[in-house]
Amino acid sequence: QVQLVESGGGSVQAGGSLRLSCQASGGTFSSYAAGWFRQAPGREREFLATIVRGGTGTFYSDSVRGRFTISRDNAKNTVWLQMNTLKPEDTAVYSCAAGRRLLLSSSRDPDYWGQGTQVTVSS
Repeated sequence: QVQLVESGGGSVQAGGSLRLSCQASGGTFSSYAAGWFRQAPGREREFLATIVRGGTGTFYSDSVRGRFTISRDNAKNTVWLQMNTLKPEDTAVYSCAAGRRLLLSSSRDPDYWGQGTQVTVSS
């Protein structure tokens, strides 16, 4: 059983940056792919980015490619999401996830979820 705890959310003005962290515990983190998702009020959960177990491969949604970067350090059991050039439409609860699939590109793919952290982008 893997527990995931996100941190780093907050409020920022449009054009700004935030770095989200996700600390894993309770399992062998390097055995799992990791990903970031978000959910805005009234909307379905949206895939953002995913990274393979060893960190050598990544995949992004069109909405964040070029602005967001996912990375991980298995020695620290941590995955990050660097978010640049933030827009008001990026406002949502951001959640990290882990799973046994090669990549986590759908909300059906993860086996474990964090509780989420709020990101608010003002114009």
